[in-house]
Amino acid sequence: MLFGEALRAKAMRGGVWLGGGSVAEQASRFARNMILTRILAPSAFGAMAIVMSSSAIVGALTEVGLKQALIQNPRGGEKEYLDAGWWMGMGRALFTYLIIFAMAPLVGHFYGSVDLSALLRVTLLGTLFDGAMSPRSTLAQKDMRFARWMVISNGGAICGVILTVVLSFVIRDVWALAIGFGSENAFRCILSYILYPGLPSLKWKSQAARELYGFSKQAFGLSLLNLIFSRTDIFVLGKLYSTTQLGLYSMGVALVMTPSSFVTQMLGQTLFPAFSHVQGDKVRLNRILIEVSSWLILLGLPCVAVIFLCGYSLLSIAYGARYVAAAAPLAIAAAVVFLNILNAAITCVFTAVGRPGLHRRAVAASAVVMVISIFPACKLLGIAGGQVAALLAIIVSYLIQVFRMRDLTGLDLLRYGRAFVPATLVTAGILAAGYGVHVLGLATSPAVTLSLGAAACMIAYALCVPAFMKARHAA
Repeated sequence: MLFGEALRAKAMRGGVWLGGGSVAEQASRFARNMILTRILAPSAFGAMAIVMSSSAIVGALTEVGLKQALIQNPRGGEKEYLDAGWWMGMGRALFTYLIIFAMAPLVGHFYGSVDLSALLRVTLLGTLFDGAMSPRSTLAQKDMRFARWMVISNGGAICGVILTVVLSFVIRDVWALAIGFGSENAFRCILSYILYPGLPSLKWKSQAARELYGFSKQAFGLSLLNLIFSRTDIFVLGKLYSTTQLGLYSMGVALVMTPSSFVTQMLGQTLFPAFSHVQGDKVRLNRILIEVSSWLILLGLPCVAVIFLCGYSLLSIAYGARYVAAAAPLAIAAAVVFLNILNAAITCVFTAVGRPGLHRRAVAASAVVMVISIFPACKLLGIAGGQVAALLAIIVSYLIQVFRMRDLTGLDLLRYGRAFVPATLVTAGILAAGYGVHVLGLATSPAVTLSLGAAACMIAYALCVPAFMKARHAA
């Protein structure tokens, strides 16, 4: 199944390569966080959360989805299209950084911290390196040569993570985080030219730029709407609470965002090209989506239950006892991440068929819900309110996307919904086991609690996954 030139084989090989690379990257980030939470104060992570969220505003306003346009366009691998995409992307990067540089003092004034201005200007130098990546590096994804893309994307990130850890022992403050983050794109840029050498031509066809823009304009504003959903909690919590509390919150949520980034990146980098190859076949689109979603649901929902049961223990072991204050946001964030991953699979279909505007409508709805609910949720529920608002928003977005998928490809909602049945049964069993452990007083330490939770999850998988595979084979 992993060999040959069939689309399924290419996608599976891509999944193996990207999965391995993403696991290595996310494991390095997790190890970095375990080290840094014991070296740096929580306020450093709070300040960095504000820096990243503030810079994301400008990036979202100027994002036009050029890489997606190149992958989706049948001629996107031709030199004139690659060159046009590079100049458009580099121009966007320069424009973005100039705005960030100018607005940095305003961010520092708003949050009452002069240091934020300098942090913002240094951290977002990485934006320029992202725009300067080799114009041919997009071919790694378009041609489904995922081993090379893994080296560029995950390899650059791992190099940046290593540099961050080294700097943290020398600098021991938020500047280690700032310099380390900016260096990730610098390493990616270097690796892109090593694997895909060649500079962009000074001449490129305006027709190519118009075609790329024709696709990307449908996604215009999408990044800003995503930003409202994903970053509004940081803006509001940063204003209502101290950077220490914000740091606890952001690191707690990051504990589930780390595996989430792994899954969503792998979905986007394998499913999107795969869906693009069969974009005219609605039956195959639906079959692939249902198969992928079924596995995501079966494997993801029980993990949400384990995090709900073992949040305190997980935070205590990973970051230390002072971070257990983020247990409630962590538990809710697990549910948010689960629905967001399911959403990402549907989004790949919309983008692959050249209809990113469908996703934009769903994200717009989630942004509205987030804006309405975030402030009262944070005021009433404390730092957990940020994820409560996010959960309400992602539920709305997910339901809209499912129904949009039905209208676009004729997705059978009953068949799609049946995927939740075995996963719900597995999850119910894990929750019952967790309640039994609590009643019997078996959870004597964080390590024991986490071990019991992991064991319950593994046993449930061992019992249910073979039955699930047999049922799917019979169908």
